[in-house]
Amino acid sequence: MSVVNEPSGVSALSTDGMLIDIRDVRKIYIMGTNEVHALDGVDLQVRKGEYLAIMGPSGSGKSTLMNMIGCLDTPTSGSYKLRGTEIREREDDELARIRNQEIGFIFQTFNLLPRADALHNVELPLIYAGKPAKERRARAKEMLDLVGLGDRTHHRPNELSGGQRQRVAIARALVNNPSIVLADEPTGNLDTKTGHEIMALLDEIHRKGNTVILVTHEEEVAALAHRVVRLRDGLIETDQRRAPSAGPGA
Repeated sequence: MSVVNEPSGVSALSTDGMLIDIRDVRKIYIMGTNEVHALDGVDLQVRKGEYLAIMGPSGSGKSTLMNMIGCLDTPTSGSYKLRGTEIREREDDELARIRNQEIGFIFQTFNLLPRADALHNVELPLIYAGKPAKERRARAKEMLDLVGLGDRTHHRPNELSGGQRQRVAIARALVNNPSIVLADEPTGNLDTKTGHEIMALLDEIHRKGNTVILVTHEEEVAALAHRVVRLRDGLIETDQRRAPSAGPGA
């Protein structure tokens, strides 16, 4: 596997196709009388169509960075631009709109509505976006077909396996055609074989042109990405581009 160290400075990347532009971002949490510097001056740029893994030990800042990228949190200082839009000064309702339209979330715990069937779970982002019922159901069905669950549209989560539930979550993440698919430990609650199937699906999604960013502590999962960013103590320790592995179990 070839590995190339990528300079972390902004000047190392062209602005052409820039999707994420993070500059000197700091995030400070107040814990009683103490300040916790979760991010301590992070620079990160991601172009459209990249496949990026974020890694780091507990307390490194990777979860905070993921929340920042997903507009679930905002920087204490510094700049985060998503598709040229400065995120830091946005109001909560605008951040909610951005999350719904620009970010497709895939969570380790699936985060599906237990009483809703697969079709309704997938169409939720379209409901929030105000799409007509006929349009959103057709789109949700299209996404379930894409992830191989076209015959499970009316199954509830408790009627699906863990891998099938994660496929529903992936379909939901894709339904709004987001700028970024953001996956947080997407194989964490799955057995090895099912985890491999989910990672193969994410690889296919990337090949179709989606930008995929995943947060993982598993080296085997990160090896499938084309770029791996490692954090330590709130800073980027390494930023490497490399040829991806042939895939899990290959």
